[in-house]
Amino acid sequence: MKIKNLIIFGTRPEAIKMAPLIHAFNQHSEKFTTKVCLTAQHREMLDQVMSFFELEADYDLNLMRPNQTLNGLTSDILLGLKPILEEFQPDYVYVHGDTTTTMASALAAFYSGAKICHVEAGLRTYNLQSPFPEEMNRQVTGIISDFNFAPTEDSAQNLLKEGKNENSIFVTGNTVIDALMYGIEKVKSTSFKDDEIENLNGLIDTNKKLIMVTGHRRENHGEGFIRICESLKQIAIDNPEVQIIYPVHLNPNVKEPVFRTLSGIDNIHLIEPLAYPAFIWLMEKSYLIITDSGGVQEEAPSLGKPVLVMRETTERPEAVEAGTVILVGTDKQKIISETSRLLNDESSYESMSRTHNPYGDGKASERIVKFIIDNAN
Repeated sequence: MKIKNLIIFGTRPEAIKMAPLIHAFNQHSEKFTTKVCLTAQHREMLDQVMSFFELEADYDLNLMRPNQTLNGLTSDILLGLKPILEEFQPDYVYVHGDTTTTMASALAAFYSGAKICHVEAGLRTYNLQSPFPEEMNRQVTGIISDFNFAPTEDSAQNLLKEGKNENSIFVTGNTVIDALMYGIEKVKSTSFKDDEIENLNGLIDTNKKLIMVTGHRRENHGEGFIRICESLKQIAIDNPEVQIIYPVHLNPNVKEPVFRTLSGIDNIHLIEPLAYPAFIWLMEKSYLIITDSGGVQEEAPSLGKPVLVMRETTERPEAVEAGTVILVGTDKQKIISETSRLLNDESSYESMSRTHNPYGDGKASERIVKFIIDNAN
Protein backbone atom coordinates (compact mmCIF):
# COMPACT_ATOMS: atom_id res chain seq x y z
CA MET A 1 0.00 0.00 0.00
CA LYS A 2 1.29 3.44 -0.91
CA ILE A 3 2.22 5.97 1.76
CA LYS A 4 -0.14 8.98 1.64
CA ASN A 5 1.51 12.41 1.91
CA LEU A 6 -0.26 15.75 2.27
CA ILE A 7 1.97 18.81 1.77
CA ILE A 8 0.41 22.05 3.02
CA PHE A 9 1.59 25.62 2.47
CA GLY A 10 0.18 29.08 1.94
CA THR A 11 2.86 31.68 1.22
CA ARG A 12 5.42 32.24 -1.50
CA PRO A 13 8.46 31.33 0.64
CA GLU A 14 6.81 28.10 1.74
CA ALA A 15 5.91 27.22 -1.85
CA ILE A 16 9.49 27.81 -3.01
CA LYS A 17 10.92 25.63 -0.27
CA MET A 18 8.33 22.86 -0.61
CA ALA A 19 8.41 22.68 -4.43
CA PRO A 20 11.57 20.54 -4.65
CA LEU A 21 10.19 18.21 -1.99
CA ILE A 22 6.98 17.70 -4.00
CA HIS A 23 9.05 16.89 -7.09
CA ALA A 24 11.22 14.51 -5.07
CA PHE A 25 8.20 12.59 -3.76
CA ASN A 26 6.68 12.49 -7.24
CA GLN A 27 9.81 10.77 -8.51
CA HIS A 28 8.86 7.88 -6.20
CA SER A 29 5.21 7.60 -7.23
CA GLU A 30 5.40 3.83 -6.85
CA LYS A 31 5.82 4.34 -3.09
CA PHE A 32 3.86 7.54 -2.42
CA THR A 33 0.55 9.19 -3.18
CA THR A 34 1.40 12.85 -2.68
CA LYS A 35 -1.21 15.61 -2.64
CA VAL A 36 -0.74 19.36 -2.30
CA CYS A 37 -3.01 21.66 -0.29
CA LEU A 38 -2.82 25.47 -0.51
CA THR A 39 -4.24 27.71 2.15
CA ALA A 40 -3.44 30.66 -0.14
CA GLN A 41 -2.50 32.85 2.81
CA HIS A 42 -0.82 34.87 0.02
CA ARG A 43 -2.65 34.40 -3.28
CA GLU A 44 -0.97 36.07 -6.27
CA MET A 45 2.64 35.51 -5.24
CA LEU A 46 1.84 31.89 -4.44
CA ASP A 47 0.31 31.27 -7.86
CA GLN A 48 3.44 32.63 -9.56
CA VAL A 49 5.63 30.11 -7.76
CA MET A 50 3.29 27.21 -8.52
CA SER A 51 3.50 28.08 -12.22
CA PHE A 52 7.28 28.46 -12.24
CA PHE A 53 7.83 25.08 -10.56
CA GLU A 54 5.12 23.47 -12.73
CA LEU A 55 3.00 22.39 -9.77
CA GLU A 56 -0.74 22.01 -9.32
CA ALA A 57 -2.75 21.95 -6.11
CA ASP A 58 -5.10 19.11 -5.24
CA TYR A 59 -6.87 21.26 -2.64
CA ASP A 60 -7.09 25.06 -2.44
CA LEU A 61 -8.67 26.75 0.59
CA ASN A 62 -8.23 30.20 -1.04
CA LEU A 63 -8.27 31.95 2.33
CA MET A 64 -6.65 35.29 1.49
CA ARG A 65 -8.91 38.19 2.53
CA PRO A 66 -8.46 41.97 2.72
CA ASN A 67 -7.36 43.13 6.19
CA GLN A 68 -7.00 39.54 7.33
CA THR A 69 -6.26 39.01 11.02
CA LEU A 70 -4.11 36.28 12.51
CA ASN A 71 -7.08 35.12 14.57
CA GLY A 72 -9.32 34.81 11.53
CA LEU A 73 -6.68 33.13 9.39
CA THR A 74 -5.86 30.57 12.09
CA SER A 75 -9.48 29.59 12.60
CA ASP A 76 -10.15 29.46 8.83
CA ILE A 77 -7.22 27.09 8.32
CA LEU A 78 -8.29 24.78 11.14
CA LEU A 79 -11.87 24.60 9.87
CA GLY A 80 -10.87 24.41 6.19
CA LEU A 81 -8.46 21.52 6.64
CA LYS A 82 -10.79 19.33 8.69
CA PRO A 83 -12.79 17.87 5.76
CA ILE A 84 -9.64 17.45 3.64
CA LEU A 85 -7.88 15.50 6.36
CA GLU A 86 -10.98 13.39 6.94
CA GLU A 87 -11.36 12.63 3.22
CA PHE A 88 -7.72 11.93 2.29
CA GLN A 89 -6.58 10.49 5.64
CA PRO A 90 -2.86 11.14 5.04
CA ASP A 91 -0.20 9.14 6.81
CA TYR A 92 2.12 12.15 6.86
CA VAL A 93 1.40 15.88 6.77
CA TYR A 94 4.30 18.16 5.82
CA VAL A 95 4.46 21.79 6.93
CA HIS A 96 7.23 24.27 6.47
CA GLY A 97 8.95 26.81 8.66
CA ASP A 98 7.07 29.35 10.70
CA THR A 99 3.98 30.87 9.09
CA THR A 100 0.46 30.94 10.48
CA THR A 101 -0.33 28.27 7.88
CA THR A 102 2.45 26.13 9.36
CA MET A 103 1.24 26.33 12.94
CA ALA A 104 -2.48 25.99 12.20
CA SER A 105 -1.97 23.14 9.70
CA ALA A 106 0.23 21.24 12.15
CA LEU A 107 -2.46 21.63 14.80
CA ALA A 108 -5.17 20.41 12.40
CA ALA A 109 -2.98 17.43 11.46
CA PHE A 110 -2.38 16.67 15.12
CA TYR A 111 -6.13 16.60 15.77
CA SER A 112 -6.58 14.25 12.78
CA GLY A 113 -4.00 11.72 13.97
CA ALA A 114 -1.61 12.12 11.03
CA LYS A 115 2.13 12.20 11.63
CA ILE A 116 3.47 15.75 11.35
CA CYS A 117 6.70 16.36 9.43
CA HIS A 118 8.22 19.80 10.03
CA VAL A 119 10.51 20.93 7.22
CA GLU A 120 13.04 23.63 8.26
CA ALA A 121 12.58 22.70 11.91
CA GLY A 122 14.51 23.99 14.90
CA LEU A 123 15.16 27.61 13.95
CA ARG A 124 14.99 29.79 17.06
CA THR A 125 15.55 33.28 18.39
CA TYR A 126 13.84 32.45 21.71
CA ASN A 127 12.18 35.88 21.57
CA LEU A 128 8.46 35.45 20.91
CA GLN A 129 8.20 39.06 19.72
CA SER A 130 11.06 38.86 17.22
CA PRO A 131 10.05 37.77 14.72
CA PHE A 132 6.34 38.01 15.50
CA PRO A 133 4.40 35.74 15.11
CA GLU A 134 6.91 33.43 13.42
CA GLU A 135 8.86 32.49 16.55
CA MET A 136 5.70 31.33 18.29
CA ASN A 137 4.54 29.49 15.16
CA ARG A 138 7.69 27.41 14.84
CA GLN A 139 7.94 26.65 18.57
CA VAL A 140 4.33 25.43 18.71
CA THR A 141 4.87 23.36 15.54
CA GLY A 142 8.01 21.90 17.06
CA ILE A 143 6.12 20.73 20.14
CA ILE A 144 3.59 18.66 18.19
CA SER A 145 5.66 17.46 15.21
CA ASP A 146 6.62 13.79 14.89
CA PHE A 147 9.59 14.26 12.54
CA ASN A 148 11.81 17.31 12.44
CA PHE A 149 13.87 18.01 9.32
CA ALA A 150 16.44 20.45 10.60
CA PRO A 151 18.43 22.42 7.99
CA THR A 152 21.59 22.62 10.12
CA GLU A 153 23.27 21.02 13.09
CA ASP A 154 22.57 24.14 15.18
CA SER A 155 18.84 23.77 14.46
CA ALA A 156 19.00 20.13 15.50
CA GLN A 157 20.72 21.07 18.75
CA ASN A 158 17.93 23.55 19.54
CA LEU A 159 15.41 20.74 19.25
CA LEU A 160 17.47 18.40 21.43
CA LYS A 161 17.70 21.10 24.12
CA GLU A 162 13.92 21.36 24.03
CA GLY A 163 13.57 17.64 24.74
CA LYS A 164 12.75 16.30 21.28
CA ASN A 165 13.65 12.65 20.75
CA GLU A 166 16.91 12.44 18.83
CA ASN A 167 15.40 9.76 16.57
CA SER A 168 12.81 12.30 15.39
CA ILE A 169 15.46 14.78 14.21
CA PHE A 170 17.26 14.56 10.88
CA VAL A 171 19.70 17.17 9.53
CA THR A 172 19.00 17.62 5.82
CA GLY A 173 20.27 21.01 4.67
CA ASN A 174 17.70 23.56 3.54
CA THR A 175 15.34 22.83 0.66
CA VAL A 176 15.60 26.49 -0.39
CA ILE A 177 19.01 25.66 -1.87
CA ASP A 178 17.43 22.83 -3.88
CA ALA A 179 14.88 25.35 -5.20
CA LEU A 180 17.50 27.99 -5.93
CA MET A 181 19.67 25.62 -7.97
CA TYR A 182 16.64 24.52 -9.99
CA GLY A 183 15.53 28.13 -10.44
CA ILE A 184 18.87 29.61 -11.49
CA GLU A 185 19.40 26.85 -14.04
CA LYS A 186 15.91 27.49 -15.45
CA VAL A 187 16.17 31.30 -15.71
CA LYS A 188 19.61 31.02 -17.36
CA SER A 189 18.37 28.66 -20.04
CA THR A 190 18.05 30.19 -23.51
CA SER A 191 14.48 28.90 -23.82
CA PHE A 192 13.24 30.74 -20.71
CA LYS A 193 11.48 34.04 -21.38
CA ASP A 194 10.21 36.39 -18.69
CA ASP A 195 8.90 39.94 -19.06
CA GLU A 196 10.06 41.00 -15.59
CA ILE A 197 13.61 39.87 -16.31
CA GLU A 198 13.54 41.72 -19.62
CA ASN A 199 12.42 44.89 -17.82
CA LEU A 200 15.16 44.51 -15.21
CA ASN A 201 17.72 44.02 -17.97
CA GLY A 202 16.70 47.39 -19.34
CA LEU A 203 16.89 49.03 -15.91
CA ILE A 204 20.27 47.77 -14.73
CA ASP A 205 23.40 49.76 -15.52
CA THR A 206 26.09 47.08 -15.88
CA ASN A 207 28.80 49.66 -15.22
CA LYS A 208 27.56 50.18 -11.66
CA LYS A 209 27.67 47.95 -8.61
CA LEU A 210 24.14 46.82 -7.80
CA ILE A 211 22.68 46.73 -4.29
CA MET A 212 19.44 44.78 -3.96
CA VAL A 213 17.18 45.68 -1.03
CA THR A 214 14.19 43.82 0.40
CA GLY A 215 12.24 44.61 3.56
CA HIS A 216 8.94 43.65 5.11
CA ARG A 217 9.35 42.46 8.72
CA ARG A 218 6.58 43.48 11.11
CA GLU A 219 9.03 44.32 13.88
CA ASN A 220 10.64 46.96 11.64
CA HIS A 221 7.39 48.80 10.90
CA GLY A 222 7.35 52.42 12.09
CA GLU A 223 10.61 53.93 13.30
CA GLY A 224 12.63 50.96 12.07
CA PHE A 225 11.62 51.49 8.44
CA ILE A 226 12.18 55.22 8.71
CA ARG A 227 15.78 54.56 9.80
CA ILE A 228 16.22 51.98 7.05
CA CYS A 229 15.03 54.43 4.40
CA GLU A 230 17.21 57.24 5.72
CA SER A 231 20.19 54.87 5.59
CA LEU A 232 19.50 53.90 1.97
CA LYS A 233 19.09 57.55 1.01
CA GLN A 234 22.49 58.40 2.50
CA ILE A 235 24.15 55.39 0.84
CA ALA A 236 22.78 56.51 -2.52
CA ILE A 237 23.98 60.10 -2.02
CA ASP A 238 27.44 59.01 -0.82
CA ASN A 239 27.86 56.48 -3.65
CA PRO A 240 26.47 57.93 -6.91
CA GLU A 241 28.38 55.24 -8.82
CA VAL A 242 26.22 52.55 -7.12
CA GLN A 243 22.73 51.49 -8.19
CA ILE A 244 20.10 50.45 -5.62
CA ILE A 245 17.08 48.41 -6.69
CA TYR A 246 14.33 47.93 -4.14
CA PRO A 247 11.29 45.73 -4.93
CA VAL A 248 8.89 47.33 -2.43
CA HIS A 249 6.55 45.16 -0.39
CA LEU A 250 2.85 46.02 -0.84
CA ASN A 251 2.17 46.47 2.89
CA PRO A 252 1.30 50.18 3.49
CA ASN A 253 3.55 50.16 6.56
CA VAL A 254 6.44 49.53 4.17
CA LYS A 255 5.36 51.41 1.05
CA GLU A 256 4.58 54.73 2.75
CA PRO A 257 7.99 55.44 4.36
CA VAL A 258 9.88 53.95 1.40
CA PHE A 259 8.22 56.10 -1.25
CA ARG A 260 8.13 59.20 0.98
CA THR A 261 11.86 59.01 1.69
CA LEU A 262 13.40 57.43 -1.42
CA SER A 263 11.32 58.62 -4.39
CA GLY A 264 13.12 60.87 -6.86
CA ILE A 265 16.69 59.77 -6.03
CA ASP A 266 18.46 59.10 -9.32
CA ASN A 267 20.33 55.93 -8.37
CA ILE A 268 17.49 54.31 -6.37
CA HIS A 269 14.88 52.38 -8.32
CA LEU A 270 11.70 51.52 -6.42
CA ILE A 271 9.91 48.75 -8.27
CA GLU A 272 6.94 46.42 -7.79
CA PRO A 273 7.48 43.13 -5.92
CA LEU A 274 9.10 40.54 -8.18
CA ALA A 275 8.00 37.03 -8.99
CA TYR A 276 10.45 34.32 -7.96
CA PRO A 277 12.25 33.96 -11.34
CA ALA A 278 13.04 37.68 -11.59
CA PHE A 279 13.89 37.82 -7.89
CA ILE A 280 16.58 35.14 -8.05
CA TRP A 281 17.84 36.57 -11.36
CA LEU A 282 18.28 39.97 -9.67
CA MET A 283 20.00 38.36 -6.66
CA GLU A 284 22.47 36.71 -9.01
CA LYS A 285 23.22 40.07 -10.69
CA SER A 286 23.68 41.92 -7.39
CA TYR A 287 26.95 42.91 -5.78
CA LEU A 288 25.49 43.14 -2.28
CA ILE A 289 22.09 42.44 -0.68
CA ILE A 290 20.49 44.35 2.20
CA THR A 291 17.45 42.57 3.60
CA ASP A 292 15.34 41.55 6.58
CA SER A 293 14.25 38.33 4.86
CA GLY A 294 15.01 34.90 6.27
CA GLY A 295 15.20 33.06 2.97
CA VAL A 296 17.61 35.52 1.38
CA GLN A 297 20.07 34.86 4.22
CA GLU A 298 20.14 31.25 3.02
CA GLU A 299 20.02 31.80 -0.75
CA ALA A 300 22.46 34.65 -1.31
CA PRO A 301 25.58 32.85 0.06
CA SER A 302 25.07 30.12 -2.57
CA LEU A 303 25.41 32.86 -5.16
CA GLY A 304 28.46 34.40 -3.47
CA LYS A 305 26.58 37.54 -2.39
CA PRO A 306 27.31 39.17 1.00
CA VAL A 307 24.19 39.97 3.02
CA LEU A 308 23.49 42.74 5.53
CA VAL A 309 20.50 41.72 7.65
CA MET A 310 18.31 44.52 8.99
CA ARG A 311 17.23 42.66 12.12
CA GLU A 312 18.38 42.65 15.73
CA THR A 313 18.14 38.85 15.98
CA THR A 314 18.22 35.98 13.53
CA GLU A 315 17.07 32.38 13.75
CA ARG A 316 19.82 31.62 11.22
CA PRO A 317 23.00 32.15 13.30
CA GLU A 318 24.99 29.76 11.10
CA ALA A 319 25.29 32.42 8.39
CA VAL A 320 26.56 34.98 10.91
CA GLU A 321 29.06 32.48 12.31
CA ALA A 322 30.19 31.46 8.81
CA GLY A 323 30.71 35.10 7.86
CA THR A 324 28.26 35.24 4.95
CA VAL A 325 25.85 37.53 6.85
CA ILE A 326 26.25 40.58 9.10
CA LEU A 327 23.47 41.72 11.44
CA VAL A 328 23.02 45.50 11.20
CA GLY A 329 19.53 45.88 12.66
CA THR A 330 17.88 49.20 11.82
CA ASP A 331 20.85 51.18 13.13
CA LYS A 332 21.40 53.92 10.57
CA GLN A 333 25.13 54.31 11.12
CA LYS A 334 25.75 50.57 11.10
CA ILE A 335 23.85 50.04 7.84
CA ILE A 336 25.77 52.89 6.19
CA SER A 337 29.21 51.93 7.52
CA GLU A 338 28.94 48.21 6.72
CA THR A 339 27.65 48.96 3.22
CA SER A 340 30.50 51.40 2.65
CA ARG A 341 33.04 48.86 3.88
CA LEU A 342 31.81 46.17 1.49
CA LEU A 343 31.66 48.60 -1.43
CA ASN A 344 35.17 49.91 -0.87
CA ASP A 345 37.18 47.19 0.90
CA GLU A 346 37.81 44.42 -1.62
CA SER A 347 39.32 42.01 0.90
CA SER A 348 36.29 42.29 3.23
CA TYR A 349 33.99 41.69 0.31
CA GLU A 350 35.93 38.68 -0.94
CA SER A 351 36.06 37.07 2.50
CA MET A 352 32.25 37.17 2.69
CA SER A 353 31.49 36.24 -0.90
CA ARG A 354 33.76 33.19 -0.93
CA THR A 355 32.63 31.73 2.38
CA HIS A 356 30.98 28.29 2.30
CA ASN A 357 27.20 28.34 2.53
CA PRO A 358 26.17 26.52 5.73
CA TYR A 359 22.65 25.78 4.46
CA GLY A 360 23.22 22.88 2.14
CA ASP A 361 24.19 21.36 -1.17
CA GLY A 362 20.86 21.17 -3.00
CA LYS A 363 19.99 17.61 -1.92
CA ALA A 364 17.85 18.25 1.16
CA SER A 365 14.64 17.02 -0.49
CA GLU A 366 16.27 13.74 -1.50
CA ARG A 367 17.35 13.19 2.10
CA ILE A 368 13.83 13.81 3.43
CA VAL A 369 12.31 11.32 0.98
CA LYS A 370 14.92 8.70 1.88
CA PHE A 371 14.24 9.24 5.58
CA ILE A 372 10.50 8.68 5.09
CA ILE A 373 11.11 5.55 3.00
CA ASP A 374 13.51 4.16 5.61
CA ASN A 375 11.30 5.00 8.61
CA ALA A 376 7.76 4.43 7.31
CA ASN A 377 5.76 2.00 9.40
